[in-house]
Amino acid sequence: MTGVAIILALGLLILWVGTVAGTAWMLTHPPRRTYASAVARNKPGDPSELDVPRRFESWSFVSRGLPLPVWEIAGDDPQGPTVIMTHGWGDSRIGALARLGALAPAASRIIAWDLPGHGDAPGACTLGLVEAVDLLALIEFRRPDGPLVLYGWSLGAGVSLVAAERAGAMAVVAESPYRLAATPARQVLMARGLPHRASLLPALALIRAWYRGAQTAQESPDRTPFDRAAHASRLTCPLMVLHGVDDDICPIEDGRAIAAAAAQGQVAGIEGGHHNDLWTDPALAARCAESVRSFIRSLTPH
Repeated sequence: MTGVAIILALGLLILWVGTVAGTAWMLTHPPRRTYASAVARNKPGDPSELDVPRRFESWSFVSRGLPLPVWEIAGDDPQGPTVIMTHGWGDSRIGALARLGALAPAASRIIAWDLPGHGDAPGACTLGLVEAVDLLALIEFRRPDGPLVLYGWSLGAGVSLVAAERAGAMAVVAESPYRLAATPARQVLMARGLPHRASLLPALALIRAWYRGAQTAQESPDRTPFDRAAHASRLTCPLMVLHGVDDDICPIEDGRAIAAAAAQGQVAGIEGGHHNDLWTDPALAARCAESVRSFIRSLTPH
């Protein structure tokens, strides 16, 4: 019986290790949203394919040895800020297309890019541990002459919060942010019917250990922890949190806590909004657009 128990325990251990490794792999290798996937769904694949086509340039920059693709899109207000858009997990710069109608009237230009492991970019996702390094590299590569606004959603919201202080941003728009990586990761795993109770936290620890060296490079001098509310507390610029009240991936309580931690934070709660429908539901999108434009124009009195 002792031998059988040992074999059973070893089998369970191997299963658990495999589940943890598989969870870590899935979280760091999200589904790719590319031009081909957009066309397959009969959706615009770049700014020129919008109902109101937008002029844009395609280029790339290198961060951590990875060539990361970028769209630079013309805005409508020559005196407006440059807005850099950072997407969420499983998204890409294509996600910026739905938001251009809200941002372009108040911006001089919009820059949308693919994070590592997303869209057409090589590499892997680190769930926000290191991506602020890439955003700062983008800003250094094509630093705007005028004011800079960082706009990110979900994963990209946290990345924008981390990078904002060093980037000298005029403001941050954090759409559907979360405080800790485990919050959306748990919901994604549950939605896919994947195990998470015994594997998620060890998988996140494995990811953190794997990227520890690179993570140190993006942390603040006082080693501000991952908690995005802690990073928001360091902001010296205005912050607007745009959040669906009924978000079941990243609860609005996280967004409110992040805004409350900032010295100049505010929340635009969208009644009836969830995590992925703020810009696909026309009524919600109209309210989001008005909130975003009003916030950005409040920064530039002209």
